[in-house]
Amino acid sequence: MLSRVADNLFWMSRYLERAEHIARIVLVHHNLELEQAEEANAGRWQRVFQSLSLEAPIESVTNSLLSQICFGMENRCSITTSIESARNNARQVREQISSEMWEQLNRLYHAVRHTDHEDHNGEIEEFLVAVKDGAHLFHGLSDSTMSHGEGWQFIQLGQSLERALNTAALLEVHYREFYQETSFDSEWGPDAAGYLEWIGLLKCATAFEAYCKVHTAAIDPLGVAEFLLLDEQFPHSIRFVVDTLQASLEAIGRLSPGRRVNRVQRIAGRLQAELNFTQIEEVMDRGIANTMQHIRESCYEIHNCVHEAFVSYPIESALEV
Repeated sequence: MLSRVADNLFWMSRYLERAEHIARIVLVHHNLELEQAEEANAGRWQRVFQSLSLEAPIESVTNSLLSQICFGMENRCSITTSIESARNNARQVREQISSEMWEQLNRLYHAVRHTDHEDHNGEIEEFLVAVKDGAHLFHGLSDSTMSHGEGWQFIQLGQSLERALNTAALLEVHYREFYQETSFDSEWGPDAAGYLEWIGLLKCATAFEAYCKVHTAAIDPLGVAEFLLLDEQFPHSIRFVVDTLQASLEAIGRLSPGRRVNRVQRIAGRLQAELNFTQIEEVMDRGIANTMQHIRESCYEIHNCVHEAFVSYPIESALEV
């Protein structure tokens, strides 16, 4: 596969996953505003900004700041910018994706562009739901209308890498503020606000119902960390995502034989082994913030190696078999 095509498919998937992630967490926190006092809401939005690597607001989030997250064209992390970037990458490789995929992404782009940016009370929730549903529909179409060859594997690779980074950032920011070693052995008691924060974290990862099926509704920080980090069956857990990422790399390696894929496979395989064989108590002993930082650094290293192996490699390495 041409390096240009691989790069466009990879980034198309990453940008769309990013847009869906932003829409999801903004929608969750927008709804939680109805449940808590204004001072609690201000702290929550600060965590949202931090998890997106944006400069956190000093006090509360105004409609202007919320508009920047959703619609700001100059903001590289806004929903609108991410969807536009996904569409631009898809446009470069229209011959590689199905017509249904292109049509869906194009519809989503125009729907986002024509949303009333000023009507926060009337359209913001509908806008966020539309972005989530549109991204899910696109990935469903890619699974059912595109050949599961090398191009499809690059789409899976981009989605998995972006999802791992996003989940790790959510966990790092949340546990830095809320986790205490004694909290998972105690009852919540009157701290209903704290209980809502943990529910909010699970919902930000689309994990609330799945978590309750495994651990019941008795939410505790240790169980939440174990589920979002180490569960092998939930699609947004970091372990599941890294397993998927490694499977995509192995498939690409089989479809594009050569030595240039070996390094990125080793890095991803090392991270996969760490997650498969670690225990949550070991993670907590090391510090969950340290673990999340290590995962994010590994993901950045994987990204750089993917770029070196498939996008910016010298012509001599392409001839090596």
